[in-house]
Amino acid sequence: MATGGGEGGVAGSALSRKWAEPRTGCDLCVSPSSIRFRTKMAARSGARCGPARRERPRPRGEETESGRDEPQPPPRVYLPGSGPPLGPGEELVMDEEAYVLYHRAGTGAPCLSFDVVRDELGEGRVEPPLSVVLCAGTQAATAQGNRVLVMKMRNLHGMRRRRGGSSSDSEEEEEEEEEEEEREPQLLLAMAPHYGGINRLRVTELGTGPVAAAWSERGQVEVLALGAALAALGGLGEGQGGLLLREPGALPPLFTFSGHMTEGFAIDWSPTVTGRLVSGDCGGGVHLWQPREGGGWAVDQRPLVGHSGSVEDVQWSPNEPPVFCSCSADASVRVWDVRAPPHRACQLTAARAHPADVNVLSWSRHDPFLLSGGDDGALRLWDLRRFQTGSSVATFKQHAGPITSVEWHPTESGVLAAAGADDVVTQWDLGVEPDPEAGEGQEEGEGLPPQLLFLHQGEQEVKELHWHPQCPGLLLTTARSGIAAFRTISV
Repeated sequence: MATGGGEGGVAGSALSRKWAEPRTGCDLCVSPSSIRFRTKMAARSGARCGPARRERPRPRGEETESGRDEPQPPPRVYLPGSGPPLGPGEELVMDEEAYVLYHRAGTGAPCLSFDVVRDELGEGRVEPPLSVVLCAGTQAATAQGNRVLVMKMRNLHGMRRRRGGSSSDSEEEEEEEEEEEEREPQLLLAMAPHYGGINRLRVTELGTGPVAAAWSERGQVEVLALGAALAALGGLGEGQGGLLLREPGALPPLFTFSGHMTEGFAIDWSPTVTGRLVSGDCGGGVHLWQPREGGGWAVDQRPLVGHSGSVEDVQWSPNEPPVFCSCSADASVRVWDVRAPPHRACQLTAARAHPADVNVLSWSRHDPFLLSGGDDGALRLWDLRRFQTGSSVATFKQHAGPITSVEWHPTESGVLAAAGADDVVTQWDLGVEPDPEAGEGQEEGEGLPPQLLFLHQGEQEVKELHWHPQCPGLLLTTARSGIAAFRTISV
């Protein structure tokens, strides 16, 4: 998604990752979808497609010439990108049966990036109500208006299912009202001032506690200690639902690197070497950070040589400590080995990985596979055992706009999620094989790839997504409309 020019323009920079002015978002709040807003969504589970429904409401009392109410046709499936435009009186409504839970938190100014802060509530949390802790950085209208947000979304209940039985509608409504207060979600929010918007943010755990590496639009990378903000959250308590807010003051920077020649977006902590970091900028520079004994970092002032355009994303190998990959607006994907000198660190290159900019990467923890997403709206699967051929082993094209984020599921091999500039989030299982006996008679979802599990809409300008590592199947996104947390019936 690179564009030339911009303020202090760098040819092939990634400035189009940001929102167009004004950077207005949504009110500070947390709400379940079934109460606060209508949305348009689509789902696909297994071989059948059960997406958002099109409904054509008719005013009550309208009768046909025979004097009887005309029977309404069944709701029709809407597939983003292929469904016909909505007609007069038609609207898209959420198919609540396709979701286990769905909540959205407003953050005030929108956030380009966020990350999950691991908590002590345990692994494998599936049953609602759930609680998650996140760290995000805003892109406000003014440099002074930006914040680093440390937030806790708690009491996230599942979707309400209509009860069976013979109780009347009024009795059911009374029971739902009684449950409303205890089911109301809560947002605990610590807002720390930060001068300048935050392009990308990644969290890791050091010996002193959780820290965030933040790529600032001012052209520097900061490592911020999150302890004070997390302590401020703890002081808010956990009472009834709604918003609880605290401003703990600026977070103390543990280290700041200003050696990049321009701003950037690419940044990643090593999962195998504590404190090791790599950062890339819009000028094509990539810098390696090595942790020092006693604290701080040694950052090589010599950039790693290879890319000729903006470095859009970087990601460390999950099992080879000296190896990471990168993608760029020069259309390439590269694999690096930091044991080599900077001018020889690039070991493998797919020079034309996509027809244009390559925006995002994800390295599988379970298989020797790499995923890339580009401006062409395609997801490409790379077998690292054959990477030197320069050709991907599979291409999946469902999005109608550039891919803005992609991530493998942390525990399920072959499962992934992707977001695009078409305001669609997709879930995939690449292990699904086509069914040769299911060629004809597919009424809904005809023409969709068999690996596609779910299509989600309703978020505005989705910029980033992450699976929650401690809550299987829970997907989180950040968009202009806020930070959403949802789990579908498909994953």
